[in-house]
Amino acid sequence: MPELPEVETIRRGLSQQLVGRTISAVRVRQAKLRHVVDARALHEHAVGRTISRVERRAKYLLIHLQPGRVLLFHLGMSGRLRVGAPASEDAKHDHLIFQMGADLEMRFHDPRRFGMCLPTTVADLPNHPRLRSLGEEPLSEAFTSDYLRAQAKRSRKPVKNFLMDAAVVVGVGNIYASESLYLAKLRPNRPVDCLRPVHWTRLHDSVRQVLQAAIDKHGTSLSDYVDSNGERGEFQNELFVYGREGEPCARDGHRIKRIVQAGRSSFYCPWCQR
Repeated sequence: MPELPEVETIRRGLSQQLVGRTISAVRVRQAKLRHVVDARALHEHAVGRTISRVERRAKYLLIHLQPGRVLLFHLGMSGRLRVGAPASEDAKHDHLIFQMGADLEMRFHDPRRFGMCLPTTVADLPNHPRLRSLGEEPLSEAFTSDYLRAQAKRSRKPVKNFLMDAAVVVGVGNIYASESLYLAKLRPNRPVDCLRPVHWTRLHDSVRQVLQAAIDKHGTSLSDYVDSNGERGEFQNELFVYGREGEPCARDGHRIKRIVQAGRSSFYCPWCQR
């Protein structure tokens, strides 16, 4: 599933390509996505409206339309938003097509159909059921080590599970949680109530460092992910532990181990992560 760096990369591409363009038509080829697409509402919200900006909240993309309308996208496991010249024919999993005149279109392609497109309004965004319970953005000023420590009070969650809780901090998925804990020298199954202030500082700094580095490399492409131009990310070439079970740790040469936490693989060095 695309995580924060991938979604932010896509947001930046969409912003360059779409802002100022007017949606002239919408085609719904497959409405049965994670949430059934209301074709009438989508047409009402989108057609004839100009795109004013593209934002991101957690792993959601928010395409703002004048005046006061928003298309809220989630890419699910395999979704892609591809912008380019109109295609000569529809691909099998092109479910939504947004036309912007004769020379440009945006296609929502999703083989697994776990993605979604929800039309809404700017006024409804603060209380939108998909957004209202989300935690802080990890690259925002509100995300501090003190914030993390306060959120962990009275919890005995393993620190990796804590990092992946979207009610605490958004967008830190499985890959980036493993990488952040490696940089912070913390074992993924260590309970958060065992962390001291110095650990919270290291963890906070590591999360921000890893996510920013991944954004700079346009995300991680391990399977389906490509950006809005169809280009793969490059951060998979920078990974220290994720997917490297049995390989030597870059810090001390010990073998990377894998454990399963909440149904997800966690990778760590048993020697330098305590």
